[in-house]
Amino acid sequence: MDLEKLQEDIKNSYNTQLPSVDERISETLKHLQSKWQLEPQEMSLHEIKTLTNTVLDVETQRLHDEVDALLAQKEQIERSLERKADDLQQAKYKVFNAFEVQIGDDEKVVSKLHQIKLQSIDLYDLLGEMVESAIITALEKDKDGNISDTTEEIIKEITYEAIKEGSLNTIRIRKILSTILQSAVDIAEASPNRAQEILSATLRGMRSGLVHSIDRFKKRLAFMPVEAKHILIEDYDTIMEDLNQTDVLFSQVIQTKANESSKNIRELLLKINQDMHYDLEELIHISKEAADIMRERFSSFAKNAVKKGEEALHSPAAKEAKRMGVEAWSLAKNALGSAIKSAKDAIDTKEK
Repeated sequence: MDLEKLQEDIKNSYNTQLPSVDERISETLKHLQSKWQLEPQEMSLHEIKTLTNTVLDVETQRLHDEVDALLAQKEQIERSLERKADDLQQAKYKVFNAFEVQIGDDEKVVSKLHQIKLQSIDLYDLLGEMVESAIITALEKDKDGNISDTTEEIIKEITYEAIKEGSLNTIRIRKILSTILQSAVDIAEASPNRAQEILSATLRGMRSGLVHSIDRFKKRLAFMPVEAKHILIEDYDTIMEDLNQTDVLFSQVIQTKANESSKNIRELLLKINQDMHYDLEELIHISKEAADIMRERFSSFAKNAVKKGEEALHSPAAKEAKRMGVEAWSLAKNALGSAIKSAKDAIDTKEK
């Protein structure tokens, strides 16, 4: 059987003028019987595949084109959003720079302005450079030979500001912590005599910033509007899981970065992480509190979500999924049965 000719004939003979898909497929099957002497019961897997794929292409062509058009629009919108987000950031920088020029050298006012700037701009894309600049500045301005407290406070604020406004999920938090730690590792590599205090201060600051972010999330749960609660419930299981393993996430970030670093830095990071083991109790405690509050406050929302989930189990899509699951099981069982029979026949033949 020439499958290409079969495909071309099905495509050309398929009658899209008939009112329903049932009638169109029925007409096509009759055509195959009369022209190709093909009965559905006698068709091979490849012939059935050619038939169904060709009909699918014809029936879904319009929708396929519409999806492609929408995807093209989506890509265009995403590119436009990236440009506008960058423009927004640049506009914020210009405003703060103008304020600094007008304020002059008044250090107290400039310090307050910088604090507001840190809270107003999106730090996500600036983390690495910002941490590097902050630690280098601390090293350059060091007068008493101890940058630990200053560095810890800097990293705490940067970690907190970067995490607090976004979603509280492990992927985002892991990326933020990894980016901050990587910048600290780079500077520690270049300043081996100060590596211990740079890395210790950075890890303590990261831990404090993460604790502060989770504490803020915990307090905001009480005042969260109804709309936001529904959004939260949609991601309820993920957030609960993430809150119950923040200490593991924190240690994993350190372990991963240690494995990627030089021997000296790796040993330092692992030792500091081990020494910080008991300090993570605060992180575990605040995460558990947040999880408990979330569980208590949103139990009714969670029950509603479960109810909706049960309703979804009876939807047409769910029924189709269940049917296909049974069919997949049947195929696997048949394949396994055939394999066992073939193996048994081979053994029997060998024994004879």
